[in-house]
Amino acid sequence: VVAFICNHCPYVKAVISRMVRDANDLNAEGIGFVAINSNDAGAYPDDSFDNMKLFASTNGFTFPYLHDERQTVARVYGAVCTPDFFGLNSELTLQYRGRLDASRRVAESPGLRRDLFEAMKQVARTGDGPLDQIASIGCSIKWKDAA
Repeated sequence: VVAFICNHCPYVKAVISRMVRDANDLNAEGIGFVAINSNDAGAYPDDSFDNMKLFASTNGFTFPYLHDERQTVARVYGAVCTPDFFGLNSELTLQYRGRLDASRRVAESPGLRRDLFEAMKQVARTGDGPLDQIASIGCSIKWKDAA
């Protein structure tokens, strides 16, 4: 799983504990997880590399949190918002692009479907993602001005 996130977005902040939980649970299933911050840290200092380290530590990240300073990774993936989740199979073919769960910016509800977690368990089992995938909603990636 490749997750595009940032430190300042209220959508990310709302799901971060569940994202960490799902990353840990996916890891237990043998599914890797990485988070990437592609925001322009010059324009959004909360998303600086130093603040990324603090954010990862504060939220108990057990997976890499990478800084896409040149924004090339986000452009290659076609990421548009934070959070934005991309689930790949063992052949690195995209099988899931969607939301973490249905919570958006509110606290988790009992019985809430874990969309990303369930999709990636299916990918691990079959190699294919679910037919129904609901797009993530969040803050736009903060792109640098073109030179």
